[in-house]
Amino acid sequence: MAEAGLLGADGIKRCSWGNSAPDYVEYHDTEWGVPLHGDEELYERLCLESFQSGLSWITILRKRESFRKAFEKFKPKKVAAFTDDDVARLMEDASIVRNRAKILAAINNARAIEDLDGSLDDLLWSFAPDSHVRPRRMADVPAITDESKAMAKELKKRGFVFLGPTTCYALMQATGMVDDHVKDCFRAA
Repeated sequence: MAEAGLLGADGIKRCSWGNSAPDYVEYHDTEWGVPLHGDEELYERLCLESFQSGLSWITILRKRESFRKAFEKFKPKKVAAFTDDDVARLMEDASIVRNRAKILAAINNARAIEDLDGSLDDLLWSFAPDSHVRPRRMADVPAITDESKAMAKELKKRGFVFLGPTTCYALMQATGMVDDHVKDCFRAA
């Protein structure tokens, strides 16, 4: 039996959440689950997933360009140099999520990236599972896995904050470390 919401208004079968708003259609069809590499690219996603915590992802998606502008296109070296004046500026910026703890986490995590003995890309991708079972339906998609727990633990050990196992798994899904497009989704490999 097909999952409710799988067939979009355009006649394309997607993961059900991918049909819930035009912004989601675009994100689902072009980004979510696509392998992503590069320290700046992964730092952006890491930050956006942190900012999403407790909010709807569509809120973050709609503010994405503002986040990029506010956080210097997510260049870790630039964000690592942010000062209290930058925090004050960001707290006044209504175009982003103005949460002091999340802003401070983005700055802290940029500094943690600068302190790594290798690349963020290598570190994060080291937690990608060797194999992954495609979910049959959205109800089969986990929120946390052993790999996301291990990633969160290692990031914490290296000084990263605001990145628990659930956020780490969302990051893994968003960046293609795991492919959780449901079986009947057109994006399923």
